[in-house]
Amino acid sequence: MLQQNRSLGEQAIDKVAEIAIASKLDDSETLSVTVNTDPIQLAQGSVEAVAVEGKGLVMQQDLRVEDLQIHIKDIAVNPLTAMFGKIELNGPALGAARVVLTESDLNRAFNSEYISRKLKNLKVTVDGKLLTLDVQTMECELLQTGKITVNAEVLVRETASTEKIYFTAKPQIEAGGWAVSLQDVESPENKEFSPEFTAAVADKAGEVLNLRNFELEGMSLRIQQLNVEAGLLTLQAEAKVEEFPN
Repeated sequence: MLQQNRSLGEQAIDKVAEIAIASKLDDSETLSVTVNTDPIQLAQGSVEAVAVEGKGLVMQQDLRVEDLQIHIKDIAVNPLTAMFGKIELNGPALGAARVVLTESDLNRAFNSEYISRKLKNLKVTVDGKLLTLDVQTMECELLQTGKITVNAEVLVRETASTEKIYFTAKPQIEAGGWAVSLQDVESPENKEFSPEFTAAVADKAGEVLNLRNFELEGMSLRIQQLNVEAGLLTLQAEAKVEEFPN
């Protein structure tokens, strides 16, 4: 917890930092930035801690986050600019982040223009033939079992036919926390989906769960823990801040 008795100088820096981050967002329900320091620390180029907390944040690609919490400690800054509320880092700072996405947030992301572009022109080889797929719609459901279901409509360009794909899978952290994939992909026994089509859609659906889509400018998040429950996806991550929004 950052200290409760805060000076006017700290509160002024908070407000400047809050405005800077808000300028990088399309919208937010609530947003607060708390910079914990004092004039002596700033003069020495040090900030004890920074906390960013927000709800209903809409990133610049129309991607929404239900809840975002970032806490960073022991930050080396430029003392001259920091005294005027502009936080310039002297080097990368590490901290922790918690990101909560609702089922609605994910479905909004799946059907956003930004993500939709990534779901076009998928190349799949079926029975020796190279086919091109365009995912037209995609919806998911987050289950209490820790799994995710995906419903998608896929246009096969070569045949101008539309295929409906449905599967259940388990999100899993990959590549040391830099990616998420969908594993243990299962389709209903009474449905005959092309396994190649299903694999292609599952691969792209996993990419949407990647935190890189929801990072603030100047910050990278490496996932350490992933939890799925009914309607919610919670990600715990290591936050690396290269540049603070100004």
